[in-house]
Amino acid sequence: MPPASTRPTSRDVAQAAGVSQAAVSLVLGGKWKGRVSAATAERVRAAAAELGYRPNLAARNLRLGRTRTVLLVVPALTTEFFAGVYTGAARVAARHGFGVVLYPSPEGIGPARDPFASAQSALDGVIASSMAADALSAIRGDHGDRGDRGDQLPLVMLDSDPEGPGTATVNLDIADGVRQVAEHLLGLGHRDFLHLAADVPSWTFEVRARELAARLAGVPGTRLRAVRAPISIKGAVAAVRGALEGAERPTAVVCDDDQLAAGTYKAARRVGLRIPEDLSVTGIDDLAVATAIDPELTTVRLDAELFGERGMRALLAVLEGEEPEEGDIPVSLVVRGSTAAPGA
Repeated sequence: MPPASTRPTSRDVAQAAGVSQAAVSLVLGGKWKGRVSAATAERVRAAAAELGYRPNLAARNLRLGRTRTVLLVVPALTTEFFAGVYTGAARVAARHGFGVVLYPSPEGIGPARDPFASAQSALDGVIASSMAADALSAIRGDHGDRGDRGDQLPLVMLDSDPEGPGTATVNLDIADGVRQVAEHLLGLGHRDFLHLAADVPSWTFEVRARELAARLAGVPGTRLRAVRAPISIKGAVAAVRGALEGAERPTAVVCDDDQLAAGTYKAARRVGLRIPEDLSVTGIDDLAVATAIDPELTTVRLDAELFGERGMRALLAVLEGEEPEEGDIPVSLVVRGSTAAPGA
């Protein structure tokens, strides 16, 4: 055993376990399966624990050309949803010795710009949602030199077009969530709909509009109108009030986001409409606001932490040359007090 004042090395672990340093590296690096026996791996781990050995990550990263740092780019931190995405991604990253740098768009909701010019050399990969194409080029190193890693930075896109620029894409099953909303409202007897759409250029909101229109088009006697609003309560009030004051007002408002739904509540009350007696309202996200308003909001629950976890797992798979997990993340409709039959 090394003197108490000396930090134990992999050589010390190898001597204590009766194996080579290469075997120690394989075991502690998680690469031992199929190369050393389970009994040997256990002996190495026991020796490392007894000696208090910790791998020198800085030296290992230098050898591998890795920084073990991932950039998570989100459109905004205006709701707790993206905080959940970060929590999930960071949890998985920590288990694998990675750190996550969070970069919200300084413009708020919308595309994010290149966060720092040296991204190519400072990062191992990017997980991004709603990012501009020019920022992707700058961050991924299309015009930068990464030394012996001259290829582009691996990119995992969240809630984005599967045919887009990402090395891999992780999506929530938003289309199914919209279909669940439509089926619920149609089942209650609604035929006159207003879609309060997020005024954000993003694939996920295009999917919501397309799926809602497609589902309602297949039901005779339905009518669908749409208005757009920035994702805020104030923006929703301004956008939806006119439609609620008209003679041919809708009986149901389908909102792209829970904040838009909260704004719809406010607009409805200003024009004397009751929810759900006069107007049914639905959202998407299941944020804290969904149960803070009265009546509580019928909405589509999105698992933000699982979303972040899947994104990080996909990036780790790409870095290891493996295929990421396939399939969209399921979502579920949570029926609460904001929906009822027309004129209930």
